[in-house]
Amino acid sequence: MKGMFAFTTLLISSIALLSLSFSAQNQPVQEVHGIAIGHMDRSVKPGDNFFLYANGDWIRSTEIPPDRASVNVFSRLSDLSNKRTQDLIEEIVKSNAPAGSSLRKVADLYNSYMDEATIEAKGLAPLGPHLNAIAAIRGKKELAYALGKTLRADVDALNNTNFHTANLFGLWVAPGFHDPDHYVAYLLQGGLALPDREYYLADSEHMRELRSKYQAHVATMMKLAGFSDSDMRASRIVELEHAIAETHRSLADNEDIYKADNTWTRGEFAKNAPGLDWDEYFRGAGLDAVTNFIVWQPEAFKGEPALVASTSLETWKDWLAFHLIEAYAGVLPKQLAEERFAFFGKQLSGAQQERQRWQRGVMVVNGELGDIVGKAYAQKYFSPQAKAQAEDMVAKLIANFRKRIEALTWMNPSTKAEAEAKLSTLYVGIGYPETWQDYSNYEVKPDEIFGNMWRGSLSRYERETARLGKTVNKKEWSMTPQTVNAVNLPLQNALNFPAAILQPPFYDPKAPAAVNYGAIGSVMGHEISHTFDTEGSTFDAKGGLRNWWTPDDLKHFEAATAALAAQYSTYKPFPDLAVNGKQTLAEDIADLAGISAAYDGFHATLAGKPAPMQDGFTGDQQFFIAFGQNWGSKIREQALRQQVLTDPHAPGQYRAETVRNVDAWYKAFDVKPGETLYLSPNERVVIW
Repeated sequence: MKGMFAFTTLLISSIALLSLSFSAQNQPVQEVHGIAIGHMDRSVKPGDNFFLYANGDWIRSTEIPPDRASVNVFSRLSDLSNKRTQDLIEEIVKSNAPAGSSLRKVADLYNSYMDEATIEAKGLAPLGPHLNAIAAIRGKKELAYALGKTLRADVDALNNTNFHTANLFGLWVAPGFHDPDHYVAYLLQGGLALPDREYYLADSEHMRELRSKYQAHVATMMKLAGFSDSDMRASRIVELEHAIAETHRSLADNEDIYKADNTWTRGEFAKNAPGLDWDEYFRGAGLDAVTNFIVWQPEAFKGEPALVASTSLETWKDWLAFHLIEAYAGVLPKQLAEERFAFFGKQLSGAQQERQRWQRGVMVVNGELGDIVGKAYAQKYFSPQAKAQAEDMVAKLIANFRKRIEALTWMNPSTKAEAEAKLSTLYVGIGYPETWQDYSNYEVKPDEIFGNMWRGSLSRYERETARLGKTVNKKEWSMTPQTVNAVNLPLQNALNFPAAILQPPFYDPKAPAAVNYGAIGSVMGHEISHTFDTEGSTFDAKGGLRNWWTPDDLKHFEAATAALAAQYSTYKPFPDLAVNGKQTLAEDIADLAGISAAYDGFHATLAGKPAPMQDGFTGDQQFFIAFGQNWGSKIREQALRQQVLTDPHAPGQYRAETVRNVDAWYKAFDVKPGETLYLSPNERVVIW
């Protein structure tokens, strides 16, 4: 289950460390109904660097704003969506809705975040009761209960959302691997504040320097929160996190779904993972009545409890205190917020200043009450006509994907039947969900942003745990309408395409079919094809985890995908850091299959007639350039390093170069042997 991007942050702490942006800040956007000719660098041969050919002039003329870590094709829509959402929030604020109503909650949450004077006046007082509770822990049994109290529904294993949760473990409530009709509890590894285990374990000079700066940051945060001996405490905290990182599964290994299929009963935790008082942990988490869990990374669940037993109580208390302070720094006095941004913003992502406060306020509302604003967004900005047009386009792409499956010569009829069954039962959500989130269990106060964020986290957790054992809503959404993204949900066999992505430059009713199919068509094809990537292919039409492949078909599929992984592993954005093709494989498969299905869809619209030309470019050229311009991006070194290490998506340049596996691209641009991207026909990877 993957969106087009998977950047994640601690929302309440720094909210926008990585930005998705298309045009430079304050740079006017020229209305273009077709490929953006002005973005191209036609001095570059398409066969040498297709990314620069499609985007080179834009890259040269664009500066990354100081409050961004990157700018890319998604920002024009992301910025527009945020501004529209702010306008809707401001309208809600002015409406003076009745106390306790959903609209009043939006107004009170936004106002409480924007009220910096009250935040400064309260100082560290909101932290006091929680830090006192940590200080009062007197033994490992009480520690286990306290660790359980921190458990939150803050992970989505298949979408890599907050995958490395800052709590000891993370909870994901989702359809069961072997009972897709009911919600079950998944537990995932956690305990780290840095983005990934490699930030603790990699031995490069860059990482050693970063760890030193991180330890200094931890010490500063503890000192600002009033702790004595902050340097000593920071040393212990970082040492503990390093030990936790050693127990973690890598992101590449985590892509193997069968390795995640581990059901433990409550009684088996004490036997399988000694060191933590599991009865107290689950009591603290409010999960003492749950009898079965799916444990995603058993190695971490054996290693982390052992650290609970072997590490001093005082170190664990410092760890709890630091993670609490870090998580809520964004809604505490500005000294803490600025220090957190100085490390996680400047050092890790390269951004030089924080987003404007209203932008961060919009993200807070989207995170806590997103569906309330999303309903208003969909009503105002997504017409029934736009919904119908998008539904028609997706239906045609699914039909084309079905034809591709039917035409496969290597696939056994029984495997084809299973694949086609998945397409036949695939739910496609366009624009907005059919049902909206109920936030009635969330109390919002107008002058208490810390409390609002604390209660928001708890209310989400309570809503999620209340679903355990209940029947799955197969049409449930995982994104809000104002989100510029798209997602495949394999456990539901479903797709979501939010309203905010279904507009120019991705989809433009005034643009030629070549451009729409190259842009939004490849996005739609990408999400459809996730149904059959290395993860999606492990689930059947009902969303159950099951091998529905014949041995020969699976062998062919694995060989083809291994070749694609090897191809991406040759890409090196830095001399000391390469793309991990196994880590990005599911997304790379989706890019390749998506562009292939979209190309078929484009040609189906022509009915044998030639496509209209644009500025001397043929229809096929427009199609591929539109695809390449999807990934036009400029990114700071720190952010790019973080992406390569932690993101299941390859950097934009290499996503644009997916075209080197498509025969039609060679013909469209007369790509010859000897050009950098040229692959001989037998080297080109074909999967679907």
